[in-house]
Amino acid sequence: MDDRRQKNQLELAFMEEGRSEAPTASMQGTESSAGKRGIESPAIAEQLMEEVCGRENCKQALKRVKANKGSAGVDGMTVQQLPEYLKQHWPVIREQLLSGTYEPQPVRRVEIPKPDGGVRKLGIPTVLDRFIQQAVMQVLQGKWDRTFSDHSYGFRPGRSAHQAVEQAQQYIAEGYRWVVDLDLEKFFDRVSHDKLMARIGTRISDRRMLKLIQSFLKAGVMEDGLVSPVDEGTPQGGPLSPLLSNIVLDEFDRELERRGLRFARYADDSNIYVRSRRAGERVMASISAFITTKLKLKVNQQKSAVARPWERKFLGFSFTSNREPKRRIAPKAVLRFKERVRELTSRTRGVSIERMAEELAQYLKGWLGYFGKCQTPSVLQGLEEWTRRRLRSVIWKQWKRGTVRFAELRKRGVGKELAAKTAGSAHGPWRLANSPGLAIALPNAYFDSLGIPRLAVG
Repeated sequence: MDDRRQKNQLELAFMEEGRSEAPTASMQGTESSAGKRGIESPAIAEQLMEEVCGRENCKQALKRVKANKGSAGVDGMTVQQLPEYLKQHWPVIREQLLSGTYEPQPVRRVEIPKPDGGVRKLGIPTVLDRFIQQAVMQVLQGKWDRTFSDHSYGFRPGRSAHQAVEQAQQYIAEGYRWVVDLDLEKFFDRVSHDKLMARIGTRISDRRMLKLIQSFLKAGVMEDGLVSPVDEGTPQGGPLSPLLSNIVLDEFDRELERRGLRFARYADDSNIYVRSRRAGERVMASISAFITTKLKLKVNQQKSAVARPWERKFLGFSFTSNREPKRRIAPKAVLRFKERVRELTSRTRGVSIERMAEELAQYLKGWLGYFGKCQTPSVLQGLEEWTRRRLRSVIWKQWKRGTVRFAELRKRGVGKELAAKTAGSAHGPWRLANSPGLAIALPNAYFDSLGIPRLAVG
């Protein structure tokens, strides 16, 4: 489907709703079909659902869902099929949203491995429900975001994990050299629906919107063809879940601010910075009690700690212990990097070096986009050298026999004597990958020609 056809489908799908985005005079003082169902009349309540169904909001939501791609939900509909479906069915869907009768479908349960072991359970809504959640999220975020704490950095426009790390770094530089590192156990699975809806109810009065959000929370989970009810949690995987998580933890942010504490939070990952261990232990005890009693959540005691910042990680980074601390890549993040590079460069994959380089380059660019913000270039240099040595080792294995190796070395400019010595060596591929012969045959410029980015710049 070309861009022009996509644009036409967007216009056709949402051409009708612009006629009634605001209440008309005839709506004033009359009972709507929504009112007959016991749902507050749009003429009396906020017009949030009208904003959700607005043409520009829906067009933006559809573009976002298509850009995010993602797999199909329980109904099997793909992102590519969504525009045509909306073109045919949007008037009915819109009426259901405006009357408060729309019912989401169950989410599809998938499990992905966590970097530190275990699995993370995701709930994948149907693409239609993802589109509606995105449209709702855009409207609510536009109204709510400015009310959130300045110390909250996750899932917010113009804010990032890097900003949270930089804020933490500033606290350490100011002398707050102890950290209360809090880990909320299975946060997204444990959120109380009643408490969440009560919090949302203080912010909006459109009962259709409240009913829709509650329907998303209680839509159920499909596993192995069976649908199970959901009594708590906000399933990760839908566009609305991150915003709801910020609503839940806004109460946490306000409590920390009330106490005058210095902290940075990104989603459920929060660090509080204090001047001494004793102060940290006091904060850990009192805040853990607040989380348990007020938020009805649980602190993971095994993963939480009071420690020096350079002994902990925050959003993949750690810090040096200098008087002027620098951002460094956390050791676990370095290990995960090497594990992933090993997977991508495994010779058992049976792919060409060009295909391997293409996939590796894609990973390295994404990784560098995040961890390139570290302030320890020697670590990046070391990882770059390790990665290139890994590739030389893989190529050496692909050449297999001594005669092939000798011919390849000669073809790539290695002298006859050095080529013969290298090809006939009894040393293993990893050691030979650091040899003069392979350095000549496979220089950094060769990897540059394959499109593999350099990690250490300058």
